[in-house]
Amino acid sequence: MRSSLSLVFCVAALTAWLAADAKELSITTIKEDPYAMSKGSGLEGYCIDLISELSKKLGFRYKTHLVKDNRYGAIDPSGNWNGMIGEVIRGDADLAVAPLTLTATREQFVDMTTPFMQTGIGFILRSDAASEESSFSLLSPFSTDMWFGVLIAFLLTGVCIFLVGRISPCEWSETDSEQHSFTLLHSFWYITGALTLQGAGPHPKALSGRLVSAIWWLFAVLLLACYFGNLNSMLHSKQKHVSIKSFEDLANQDVIEYGTVEGGSTMGFFKSSNNPVHRRIYQNMERKKSFAASMEEGVRRTQEGNFAFIGEAVSLDLAVARYCTLTRSQEVIAMRAYSIAAPLGSPLVKNLTLAILKLSESGELTYLRDKWWASSCVGAVRTPASEALHSNNLQGLFLLLGLGLGVGLLLALLELLSKARNQAKDGKKSCCSVVTSELSRRFGGRGGESTEGESSDKMKA
Repeated sequence: MRSSLSLVFCVAALTAWLAADAKELSITTIKEDPYAMSKGSGLEGYCIDLISELSKKLGFRYKTHLVKDNRYGAIDPSGNWNGMIGEVIRGDADLAVAPLTLTATREQFVDMTTPFMQTGIGFILRSDAASEESSFSLLSPFSTDMWFGVLIAFLLTGVCIFLVGRISPCEWSETDSEQHSFTLLHSFWYITGALTLQGAGPHPKALSGRLVSAIWWLFAVLLLACYFGNLNSMLHSKQKHVSIKSFEDLANQDVIEYGTVEGGSTMGFFKSSNNPVHRRIYQNMERKKSFAASMEEGVRRTQEGNFAFIGEAVSLDLAVARYCTLTRSQEVIAMRAYSIAAPLGSPLVKNLTLAILKLSESGELTYLRDKWWASSCVGAVRTPASEALHSNNLQGLFLLLGLGLGVGLLLALLELLSKARNQAKDGKKSCCSVVTSELSRRFGGRGGESTEGESSDKMKA
């Protein structure tokens, strides 16, 4: 339906096929359309559809041609009008149908109908240059899934240290006493100390506990290195990365260049504005000669990065709908309207105005707007603006920690089995019963201890 953006903003002229009598001549003139794109040998677009609907209501025939100089219309240094307005004034076209802004200057030289579309002035830029600063910038080095991964690793390691402290005979040799080092609270306090690179004693004594502790320290050091390295990178990149949400933000920075179409109504607005911010924007564009020759060039420079293109919001919305890497500012200033231009005194203006009002009341204009401004970015994958590390970036580190925790628990069980085997030989009992008794003492509380004590008294008797 839509080919390149370039021809969307090219201007089309409409010259009526005139009949022999004067009555037909008064209602059969139309000029050109910038919201048009190539379709075989013809054009298609919002304004082409608008022309078609108007011709049905008013009963005229027409043909289209693109304006020769690809301009909307402004007074050149010699005092003559160029672009679509110039063609209408010179009689090269009967009507100009385009996103042609209704201005007081143009109204002095041509007649313009009631507006068929309302708009204002905004700007577009790349999405990564328009990202909003986060209040939680200290969390930005890691993504959300990464933080969840760190939290899960912290909880699993704390529980693992607690289990190793309970299972290993070296960590809790006196099972009749509740005074052992690695309670659940102290286990979490111990690994928290490792995250601060300070440590919190006492430290594990068993081989299994030391292995888990060493793996966690290695995990903590590498994790902190990645965090601070990415944080430092982000802080340095943000010196060249600014958050731009308004025209004042645009005027107060000098990192991103900006400009508008040279000779257009948008440039005229900033040139004649008494607002200090707007005047500063125009002076900057004039000093740096950052004007764009056309809408197409402005959009292309914005896509390339480090440039913000200022234009009319409706046209910018169309560019954003086509290119998913672009975003439009929320602020829209200088509300204005698009209108159809005709020669001064043309009897077509009244009829066209009535037809446009009827199309608006019937919802046809809204339908055309929805048809041609439908976004092609729905479901598209945008390039993430965040540089945060994700869990898959440090997948090997998490696997190393998981392997270390598993080996640590296995060693603790082997230590317990070794002790149980020796006790089974001395007491002439099965190894399984001793292991069960030891685990009951460590995790069964005082009930387990009492049962084992009674069993020991019976053996002595």
